[in-house]
Amino acid sequence: MSYEVIIVSRKKLDDMKDHYRSSLKATVPQGAIFSAKTAVGCHVTAYQSGKVLFQGKEASKEAAQWQNESSTPKHSLATSTTQKSHVDNHSYYPPNNLETLTILGSDETGTGDYFGPMTVACVHLTVEQMKTIDSWGVRDSKTIKDADIRHLAPKLLKECIYSLLILKNDKYNHMQKKGMNQGEMKALLHHRAIINVMTTCKEKNLDFDGVLVDQFVTPSGYFKYLSNNGTTWSAKKPIYFATKAESKHPAVATASILARYAFLKEMDILSKKFGVTIPKGAGPHVDLAAKEIIQQYGKETLYSITKWHFSNTQRALAL
Repeated sequence: MSYEVIIVSRKKLDDMKDHYRSSLKATVPQGAIFSAKTAVGCHVTAYQSGKVLFQGKEASKEAAQWQNESSTPKHSLATSTTQKSHVDNHSYYPPNNLETLTILGSDETGTGDYFGPMTVACVHLTVEQMKTIDSWGVRDSKTIKDADIRHLAPKLLKECIYSLLILKNDKYNHMQKKGMNQGEMKALLHHRAIINVMTTCKEKNLDFDGVLVDQFVTPSGYFKYLSNNGTTWSAKKPIYFATKAESKHPAVATASILARYAFLKEMDILSKKFGVTIPKGAGPHVDLAAKEIIQQYGKETLYSITKWHFSNTQRALAL
């Protein structure tokens, strides 16, 4: 049996679990986060350490899509594991009393999907609103079925103050072609969404204790991305960064749901426009859909609705 092993960040593990959500197994090996079996028979097992094992048919092909799209440097297993264990070891990690604070929470989705945009949401919740949404079962969008997100998100939109940004594919591809990676795009979107909510809070005389961003890069990397684009974090309120922030504060969990909802709506628009169901993720089934779009509408159309630099493009063109 052929196999491949790669090392990815915690954020990428979450993206992968979201991608394989429809094929997840009920039981997982000890130390694993999830286990799945793809449509072509490839077994995928992701571990807490960041190691992901691909076994069986097309293991190399399945692993390659994540290795190519990951922003994690290709280090040895020992080095990568060490780096992962210290990812939250910085001075911007949130305080122990985070759950008692009123926080602006920011999260994003769509980064691992070939079709569709990248979406970012920032949310403000009062203490009363946090109590209300707790009874609704608000939690990380990756643990909620899409059908439930479609039901829950409209209620949240009416309840909270938020900023929701959508980076369409044509703009995404333009930025990527200019040399901007996903991390830089996300930093700029998060920053803009946060500033938007801060402005609204000021207008409505609503106070908050700080900002929490679901960490996708080191704090120094985040600030560098902002600086490279002529902006800085100048607010007097503290900004915090943590992986799996959606499990640490309801504002981030709410942001993750709203970002996912916006992504789903955009995918619905694409499916309706082209008369087919546009698939999520970046697996082999996506390659087939991309090929169909090329045959019916041409490469230019595919370019306008996908993250063109993903390896799916070359695979679709070769089919």
